Amino acid sequence: MADLKKLEEELVNLTVKDVKELADILKEEYGIEPAAAAAVVAAPAAGAAGGAAAEQTEFDVILKSAGAAKLGVVKLVKELTGLGLKEAKELVDKAPAPLKEKVSKEEAAQLKAQLEEAGAEVELK
Repeated sequence: MADLKKLEEELVNLTVKDVKELADILKEEYGIEPAAAAAVVAAPAAGAAGGAAAEQTEFDVILKSAGAAKLGVVKLVKELTGLGLKEAKELVDKAPAPLKEKVSKEEAAQLKAQLEEAGAEVELK
């Protein structure tokens, strides 16, 4: 069982060059086509990825509610998104709604802090 874990760890860390070499060996020595080899290599990698989740690099900033200071939140949303006043108000009114999508961790944290300071409830996904 320990050998299988070691083999799985090695397969997860294969580079594209390693996979190509492995596909060539499987084809030449065992008659296995490269597409089938890719599936064999991908299966353990997918299993390992589920066990150790990769660190998230992109975040969605979700406005959950405007809180008690709705006007201040609308103005801040307008400023942060570049929307017009009417569009910013509509976005705040339909909360929970995505405010910005696929932003960096730092930008998401900064947006969340500004919005929470204004009284809004914010979630990062």
